[in-house]
Amino acid sequence: MPPLTQERVIEGAVALADTIGVDALTIRKLAVELDVKPMTIYHHVPSKEAIIDGMVDLVFREIDLPPTATDWKTAMRHRSASARAVLARHRWAAPLMESRTTPGPATLRHHDAVLGCLRNGGLSVEMTAHAYAVIDAFVYGFALQEASLPATSGDEMDDLVESITDGIPVDDYPHLMELTSEHVLQPGYDFGREFDFGLDLILDGLDAASRAAG
Repeated sequence: MPPLTQERVIEGAVALADTIGVDALTIRKLAVELDVKPMTIYHHVPSKEAIIDGMVDLVFREIDLPPTATDWKTAMRHRSASARAVLARHRWAAPLMESRTTPGPATLRHHDAVLGCLRNGGLSVEMTAHAYAVIDAFVYGFALQEASLPATSGDEMDDLVESITDGIPVDDYPHLMELTSEHVLQPGYDFGREFDFGLDLILDGLDAASRAAG
């Protein structure tokens, strides 16, 4: 067993939260996971809040920074797709990503890189603020929605939809049944594709607004 370090405490907390959720995470459970006594953890991290700060910073560290050798829309599309993938691995994280009052270095580096990408792409300071807020609201919101869905594609989605709609009078909810039968239950349906569609709408809209503002 490697010696206990602050990094090992944080990594262990992330792994445990991935399994049981962040609300169920306690110092005692973490100590069991790390095979140490609870008080030993406090020698490396002073509190549970400090552990959560470190967990959020680790998640930010996993998200790709927007690449610099391309235009801002392509760079933000890459970064946003990476954020979605990381948040899918850490389903507890989305509500906490902007909640910390003592952000770590990876968090600060990530925010600075995103702001730099938008500013270097020609967006004004005001439009950069709009863009960052809208893009992340979409990314975090989609991650939360995706994490809460019982199914998103394939046979699981078919079974879920059929179990929900079975017995529902078609004439009472015609638009719901139309969408279900003509779209959701069609071969190859995947709710995840809505992410790309929505993100492109946002990026194109921001680009148009930025150009119109001069």
